[in-house]
Amino acid sequence: MTTAVTMGRTTLALALLACAAPAFAADAPRGTAAAAGLAPLKPSLEQREIRAQLAPHRYTTLAAEIGAKISRLTVAEGGAFRAGQLLVSFDCSLQQSQLKRARAALDGAETTLASNKRLAELNSIGKVELDLSAAEVSKNQAELEAMNTMLGKCGINAPFAGRVAEQKVREQQYVQPGQAILEIIDDSVLELEFLVPSKWLAWVKAGTRFQVDIDETRKSYPARVQRIGARVDPVSQSVKLVATIDGRFPDLISGMSGRVNMQPPAGL
Repeated sequence: MTTAVTMGRTTLALALLACAAPAFAADAPRGTAAAAGLAPLKPSLEQREIRAQLAPHRYTTLAAEIGAKISRLTVAEGGAFRAGQLLVSFDCSLQQSQLKRARAALDGAETTLASNKRLAELNSIGKVELDLSAAEVSKNQAELEAMNTMLGKCGINAPFAGRVAEQKVREQQYVQPGQAILEIIDDSVLELEFLVPSKWLAWVKAGTRFQVDIDETRKSYPARVQRIGARVDPVSQSVKLVATIDGRFPDLISGMSGRVNMQPPAGL
């Protein structure tokens, strides 16, 4: 009898302890989550380090518009160039021959038209023949313009001042229309893109100044917010900021990354 009572009390105590365990785990400090077997909470965006990477203000890939052999690349990889400078020239000897042929055909068509006009004045030729000779002149004029346009694509000029980031082909290599030749960047202004908590919109404005610590140089540089993203991400409650390095620093190049030092004003 005594043994049965003792076993009943033990069972009741274990049941009460099992019911209290979840409540204890819920009230336990965050630091004991791992010990209790619970998944640790992820830090919020405000608690995480804000990272950013330097990117050029403008960049593009220059491609061939005609099929031809590259005769010269005027700027080596990493080299600087000015706006409008010739970067790539093609061997267009075939296109130049076609241009000469188009000019000769146009001259012949114009001579025929002039002769037919004189014959028409003497009523020695019909209107149909005269119209056909005029149409032939128009056709050859169009072909000549097309060849001039084609020759205008025998060189690629820089759309803006910058540097050659990557050279994808070599001189004397034949390229097809649309084939990439050079990747160029405008590094006169370096930009930063990064995410911040959306609640920071209460104080972050275009022109807000901050510092960024670049990993590669181990230095801090001034920066300024240029643009604020057009929408807030509803899941992460974050918004994108685009900033620029405030000033010219020769030791900074595109692709470097670092940590953004941006703190809310006191009281926010």
